[in-house]
Amino acid sequence: MKTNKVAWFVFVFLSIALGLYPIVYFFTTRNLGLLYPRSDLISENILWNVGFYGHIFFHGLALLIGWCLFSQGVKNQYLKLVEKLRKIYFLAALVAGICNVGIGLFSEAGWIASFGFVLLGVAWLYTTYSAYAAYREKDLNLYNGMLIYSFAACFAAVTFRLWLPVLQFLLGDFRVAYTIVAWLCWVPNMFFASYIVKRKGIILG
Repeated sequence: MKTNKVAWFVFVFLSIALGLYPIVYFFTTRNLGLLYPRSDLISENILWNVGFYGHIFFHGLALLIGWCLFSQGVKNQYLKLVEKLRKIYFLAALVAGICNVGIGLFSEAGWIASFGFVLLGVAWLYTTYSAYAAYREKDLNLYNGMLIYSFAACFAAVTFRLWLPVLQFLLGDFRVAYTIVAWLCWVPNMFFASYIVKRKGIILG
């Protein structure tokens, strides 16, 4: 039980911390953080800029509030607030997912990394829309399952920043580490989500 509480605390802390992290991009250079270096041609592209800022803002927002949807305590005390947060999460996740696909297509780290980020965006869009549609149809079983998968994709922003410095240190090559993390930041998350869904006895189809 104590282990579960520690894991939950870490989960919530990382979600909030990374949810607030994008704020710094609006006050400092875009070269901040662990992003792959970009050419001036990409950095000055209007579509890329829209996708970039849309991604970091809405992805951050989804992380910042998404964890509340899994907290029974929060739901019991603030039911009406959670209903509003759920709608905001769906909107933020869908916009961020679209932006994720868009900037993934502009990746200069190579097609393998680009493909990884694009598939992450597609997976996030699919699971989020499925959760939204299930909630609208009052299919709470499907909603709960797909929401877990949706936030597992959302949490890739956290695992990306955890894995990249570790792999860069171990491999000594930023490009190789970045290419691996383009997949490592979300594929294991989805397998873990599958484990949680099965553990909760949720049947998706």
